Amino acid sequence: MPVTLENLFETLPQRGVVEWIGLRPGRREAMLSVAEVAVDAQTGLHGDRYQGRSGKRHVTLIQAEHLPVIASCSGHKEIQPHTLRRNLLIRGINLLALKDKVISIGAVRVEITGACHPCSRMEELLGPGGYNAMRGHGGMTGRILDAGHIRVGDEVRYSSS
Repeated sequence: MPVTLENLFETLPQRGVVEWIGLRPGRREAMLSVAEVAVDAQTGLHGDRYQGRSGKRHVTLIQAEHLPVIASCSGHKEIQPHTLRRNLLIRGINLLALKDKVISIGAVRVEITGACHPCSRMEELLGPGGYNAMRGHGGMTGRILDAGHIRVGDEVRYSSS
């Protein structure tokens, strides 16, 4: 079989892992770090401020590999995941390669719906230039397709359905 771009787009053998889960209980409130979160297809992550809002943004995901880049670009030695206000910190799989695809996080399927662009609050949290430091590194948004639980340590993998 010849290698084509179409084949390459559908070949994602890498597996990732959930390293951290955070919930935003309210606007401008501190993130809550949790070991697991209940999810469902109608409302998203239980306990998150976006619960019940747009289905295209039930969950936000960011790659752990991007944190050092954001730190470097914003003049910090390191960045903790709660600072970036995303729900899931994932290591080991390229989230951008999963856009418009369905992934499995443990037993829960999630459709990756698009880029999670930074907001102006990053300027406040990371300092001057924080917004631009995150451009291209803000992660992805997803729609929850199944009810269940997402846990720290869950495997993240491409699912063809």
